[in-house]
Amino acid sequence: MTLHERLRQRLADIHAVPLQVSGRLTRMVGLTLEAVGLSMVTGGRCFIDRDQGAPVEAEVVGFSGATTFLMPVSSIEGLRPGARVRPAEGVARFPAGMALLGRVIDGRGQPLDGRGELRAESVVGLQGPVINPLSRQPIRSELDVGVRTINALFTVGRGQRMGLFAGSGVGKSVLLGMMARHTQADITVVGLIGERGREVKEFIDDILGVEGLRRAVVVASPADDPPLLRLHAAALATALAEYYRDQGLHVLLLMDSLTRFAQAQREIALAIGEPPATKGYPPSVFAKLPFLVERAGNGREGHGSMTAFYTVLTEGDDLQDPVADAARAILDGHLVLSRSLADEGHFPAIDVEASISRLMQTLSTPDQLRRSLRFKQMWSRYRQNRDLISIGAYVKGSDPDTDFAVEHMAEIHQFLRQGMLDAAPLSMARDHLFRLVSQLPGGG
Repeated sequence: MTLHERLRQRLADIHAVPLQVSGRLTRMVGLTLEAVGLSMVTGGRCFIDRDQGAPVEAEVVGFSGATTFLMPVSSIEGLRPGARVRPAEGVARFPAGMALLGRVIDGRGQPLDGRGELRAESVVGLQGPVINPLSRQPIRSELDVGVRTINALFTVGRGQRMGLFAGSGVGKSVLLGMMARHTQADITVVGLIGERGREVKEFIDDILGVEGLRRAVVVASPADDPPLLRLHAAALATALAEYYRDQGLHVLLLMDSLTRFAQAQREIALAIGEPPATKGYPPSVFAKLPFLVERAGNGREGHGSMTAFYTVLTEGDDLQDPVADAARAILDGHLVLSRSLADEGHFPAIDVEASISRLMQTLSTPDQLRRSLRFKQMWSRYRQNRDLISIGAYVKGSDPDTDFAVEHMAEIHQFLRQGMLDAAPLSMARDHLFRLVSQLPGGG
């Protein structure tokens, strides 16, 4: 073998040796970690070595010059200055498939229910495929959610994205549980994002129940999780729903809550120096919201459907809260829960006047639409005159709709109220509305 051939062989051996470029940790402020010596794209994963225990997993969330900003996914205890930062190979993958039904997992895709290892037949990434809006199936079929008020007055279609706007303690979790139990869907994916840890178990055991959990996958990331893990949990719940939809199934996605998702993004953005814009929310928050919500909906022709309900917390019952205002603009309708109705023991506390389904005109027949509008008119007239009625100042005969409401209030409340375990199928809800409206003056 000639000298030239031996040199060429040696060079080939050198190039075959894998090289791993690592950086080092230089600064830690709060949950923000700063490292130098890395050349990674935003969204890239890495591991930070510590003296004892498993490495800390982190994600690149920004950079400034030679400094890379990292956000941890797990606990950061035990890190020291100068700790080695190693880039991770490949993109994170999470388990998916029918074997996940009945399971509860966290934002890392790890089981939380103590039922052993996940044996999923497939995997998904956090970022789903972008679908051309002209390639999506149009929303043409109704979805039976099992809640009388929604079925009759705010009909929802398969593939629609609805917001559930509520303050604290007005029954939004119970309403989500009702839909999880009674909605006509093949699979339910529940994302519990940023809620109290106690509420996670209560929702699964008391509200969702054994029957609801049997055909559901729950992704839970409580409030004490790092903000990045809360973002991952919301993205993972959406990715799982996309996976089942693309298998040709009808999927119901319930996410509680979209506000906690926005707050997690706010924590990350402020930590890396993004300036606040609207009431303390940086601009990236309002870019992330549609990026998440637009992934829901119908898939391409021949695939299944994904109907999504997102809860939105209205702090101080303020519907003009920045997150609530942004969510209302990008969703296909909203259901507002009223604190005054909840205080009266009226559940579900859906505010008929403030709620709307933007696709009801497309999904309902002219007769069904007319009856729902007639009921809303009657209810609105009654609410406007309620103070006069309560003090005895209302004069009977002043308004036919108000007269009817006063006379038939027991029947109206029976229509609007519903127990958590009671199901009201779509056909029965519309028949009930027809019987009620037919008694109204001009109701027909």
